[in-house]
Amino acid sequence: MLYAEVEIVSKFQEQVLKKWEFITMDITQLLAFVMQNNASDLHLSAMNPPIVRVYGNLKRLKAEPLTNDQIRAMLYSIMTDEQRAEYEKNLELDFAISFGEKARFRVNAFTNRNGTAAVFRTIPSVVPTMQELDLPPVMKRFSELEKGIILVTGPTGSGKSTTLASMVNHINETMPKHILTVEDPVEFFHSSKKALINHRELGNDTHSFSRALKSALREDPDVILVGEMRDHETISLALTAAETGHLVFGTLHSNSAAKTIDRIIDVFPTGDKEMIRAMLSSSLQGVVAQTLLRRKGGQGRIAAFEILVGTNAVRNLIRENQIPQMYSMIQTGSRYGMITMEDSIKSLLEQGLIDEEEARGALMKASDDDGGMDNGAHDQATQQGPQSNSRVKRTSSQETQPINIEEGYSF
Repeated sequence: MLYAEVEIVSKFQEQVLKKWEFITMDITQLLAFVMQNNASDLHLSAMNPPIVRVYGNLKRLKAEPLTNDQIRAMLYSIMTDEQRAEYEKNLELDFAISFGEKARFRVNAFTNRNGTAAVFRTIPSVVPTMQELDLPPVMKRFSELEKGIILVTGPTGSGKSTTLASMVNHINETMPKHILTVEDPVEFFHSSKKALINHRELGNDTHSFSRALKSALREDPDVILVGEMRDHETISLALTAAETGHLVFGTLHSNSAAKTIDRIIDVFPTGDKEMIRAMLSSSLQGVVAQTLLRRKGGQGRIAAFEILVGTNAVRNLIRENQIPQMYSMIQTGSRYGMITMEDSIKSLLEQGLIDEEEARGALMKASDDDGGMDNGAHDQATQQGPQSNSRVKRTSSQETQPINIEEGYSF
């Protein structure tokens, strides 16, 4: 699959056809609107007006429904010739564009029954710090380790990339290390500071995660970030890198620490499972499962975490295939920085950062509990802590003009 980066500029590229010129202006304005309103996503779908996602909620813009031709023209105006050919051949395409110096967008163009469609995901140009994201202190310790593997997991849109970016940013600002990232596509761009950072993008800079990881072991990295651990070859190479003295960050789509361990082991054939358990038990430093919850009042989102630290007892459980006992280990491991998702959610409720309804729904997802809890906890004052939105970092000027999410958007 082809990925490329296209710079959107105020003067439209000469090769863009004249009939697309007014459409190009519209897509530029749409993306500016997304940025101004802290939206994480922009949806374009034929027979619908543009739709944005703000703090987890989809809202339709007050505009005429888009036609198939309009959406295709918008996309073609920001694609290269090679990307257009790839999209027409495969009917779908992932790529990234830059919106000046303010932000980048990860774009997925696809085809549905009504024609052309696309989703633009906002990627801020400024990498948020751990303090701004209000990450647990153990995350800083994870980023300062010399070797091992750290897994950040959660569903799509839960802020995994942002969390990893803040950890990489901490290393970049404080340690003279070589950081190598392999992503699909590259989301956050880091400028080398105290560290040296090399970004590699699937499609443009390498043909596969596994090939890039094999090459990485000969590129003198201290830290390796794997955008997504998709198959057993990639996972095996990541574990090998962790065993050979590198600090490896990776992501998986799983909702809890125990499910993450199971997911990794289940990828491998039966004959290899024991070997993988041994590799994972010796190299695992931590698992961070996260989800985003709406802040009380609806203005912003904040992350809840389940954190597993790779202690000797945890490693023994992995080696002996006693994964079901992992949860009780997290419950009793607070002195190491461990926390269950349930305790994290209840803590946010007690601090007044989320309301009881949001907490109840999150707890029902995190466990089979009915979500019952102390009715008085949600009466505490809401604290205006750092914004933990998965993609968008709010500015002070934007916070003085909050969006009324109960009203439709005018554009």
